[in-house]
Amino acid sequence: MLSDMSQPPRRPIPLLGEIRLGPRAARALTAELARHAGPKNCLLVAATADSAVLTTALEGLLPNDTLTLVPLTGAADELRAHVASLGPWIAERVRVVDTLTEADPADVAILAEVLSGSAESARGYLDELGKHLAEGGVLSVAVLAGFDDAAEELGRQADFTGVGSDLVLRNVPPVRVHRLRFTQPRLAVTDRLAPAYRPSSVPLTRSMHIDSNGVAAAGIALGLAAALRVSRPKSRLWLLPALAAVPVAAFFRDPNRDLPEHASAVVAASDGHVLSVERLSDQRFGSPSDYLRIAVFLSVLDVHVNRSPVAGRVVDYFVEDGGFAPAMKPAAEHNVAAYTVLETAHGRVVVAQRTGLIARRIVQRAPVGSLLARGERFGLIRFGSRTDVYLPADAAEPAVQKGDKVSGGATVIARWR
Repeated sequence: MLSDMSQPPRRPIPLLGEIRLGPRAARALTAELARHAGPKNCLLVAATADSAVLTTALEGLLPNDTLTLVPLTGAADELRAHVASLGPWIAERVRVVDTLTEADPADVAILAEVLSGSAESARGYLDELGKHLAEGGVLSVAVLAGFDDAAEELGRQADFTGVGSDLVLRNVPPVRVHRLRFTQPRLAVTDRLAPAYRPSSVPLTRSMHIDSNGVAAAGIALGLAAALRVSRPKSRLWLLPALAAVPVAAFFRDPNRDLPEHASAVVAASDGHVLSVERLSDQRFGSPSDYLRIAVFLSVLDVHVNRSPVAGRVVDYFVEDGGFAPAMKPAAEHNVAAYTVLETAHGRVVVAQRTGLIARRIVQRAPVGSLLARGERFGLIRFGSRTDVYLPADAAEPAVQKGDKVSGGATVIARWR
């Protein structure tokens, strides 16, 4: 066992020194805490009074939650005084302990400092932290984005136990946040989850975001415009990519949506128009073999962010090769498609992200083992495409018909019987 769990392995970076986690990184680290309705036990390791991670964690506390703080070496007295100064509501739910062994098993554990250094030290530290997780608990850790051995080690661990990873570019330097789960969670937990915060969704206003893919695409277009402006100062060719930047970014718009309150509601996985509602058999997804399939076509004008139609655990993900027929045509059945299989209280639910004539790029951000809340963003398809939702045929009843307009995360497309 490591002698001092309150001091994570760290290696100062030349010219940058000790790395601090800013508000956006802190929000990514505490995303699992904020989305879990509880009651839950939370653990924050290597905490300091001035930590942005502590501030964000306290904001996410609910009345029935508890938060245990393990101070960074030398920060205990100041941390206790800070907690006491926040008033009785915080003091009743937050306690400061001297060692990790005093903490109760945590549903959500967060390392408040960047983990860096050797792969061996990082692996040993994570092994010890993992021993203090409750069954199905999640450990959130931030590492430097590609700087050292610890980052590589976390990447390897995420391949096997990762349930989510976010790159936070608006931190100095950029960091990657990994969420690890070492044991299987109970399926009932999904009913108490809210959609997770995603740093990949960049806020423009309170109600409208842009997916990070849109920011990158617009940046490329503006970079090309600048290069053409410099290389050909007498030409107006640079106006083409410059003017294209705005509509390209708009294609990746990601609006906030109000979810239906009724627990029996199954929501649309994307915006678009309903192509078909049919019952069919499909042996690829296991039991049951009969499914109610609701197919939705997305034009280039629709929002292309995909959302989970139900709450569930990702138990499988696979991609099938195929063609690129227009997504509204019957031949699109055989297009390239990515299938996300969810285990739910009502049986297996599958979301198929299908390419189209123009769409050639599918993004899926929910690894096997992760939990998705109903309406949670989990990926997108670039340009015109199609999403199919497969529901157990005997458990669900359709609420839409061919030709209906639907909005991802908001429109009820079916109801559980």
